[in-house]
Amino acid sequence: MPFDFTDRRVVVAGGSRGIGRSIALGFAAAGAQVSICARGADALEATRREIAAHGHRCHAGTCDLADEAAVASYVADAAAALGGIDVLVNNASGFGQGDSEAGWAAGLNVDVMAMVRASHAALPHLEKGRRPSVIHISSISAYRASTRTPAYAAVKAAMISYTASQAAMLAPQRIRVNGIAPGSIEFPGGVWDRRKQAGDKLYDRVRGSIPFGRMGTPEEIAEVALFLASDHARWITGQTIVVDGGQLLAG
Repeated sequence: MPFDFTDRRVVVAGGSRGIGRSIALGFAAAGAQVSICARGADALEATRREIAAHGHRCHAGTCDLADEAAVASYVADAAAALGGIDVLVNNASGFGQGDSEAGWAAGLNVDVMAMVRASHAALPHLEKGRRPSVIHISSISAYRASTRTPAYAAVKAAMISYTASQAAMLAPQRIRVNGIAPGSIEFPGGVWDRRKQAGDKLYDRVRGSIPFGRMGTPEEIAEVALFLASDHARWITGQTIVVDGGQLLAG
């Protein structure tokens, strides 16, 4: 299915590595103008150069997405650089672990509040955008109990709930809002890659539980993001699509 995002303006919050990087590059390859942000300047610049190689306008800004003022400033800068915003992708995660105060704070400040704040900051631009849409990246962790990462699972569930509520709120403005719930995704330097390199038995156990027999790739999530932002999905809003190779089916 070909995608054409020529002259569309896309902002990917959390776009320098993994899923966010693949989403940003996917939009750029389809003709979009793209802005990305992240905390790490080196990875951000490397991905910006990859985006720029597609020959379209691009922008990158360092941003701590746990910082309310920084989120508002980045979105404003991105809109100015691109001349507006048509698609907002909220991909960042604090990866809050366990059930500690720190784990909850990381998840709430980044997964949830960065999503809300970026959406609020982008709304005036989306209202003037071309076929505007918002995409939130959640996780299949939202759909089942977790003794290992309860805070992470809970905030990802909150993202799915907000996706539906926000879609209802923005429907009168014809702004579509959808989400993606990836399963276990492997990429160089990512969580599962690090576990594999360390010989962590959890890696083999999780991979073995996936009916398709492998971890997913960032590109497989990016393809769904492009679909949801495209005219092919023009009658879809308020939905979160599970992309996991059947991982949830394994229980």
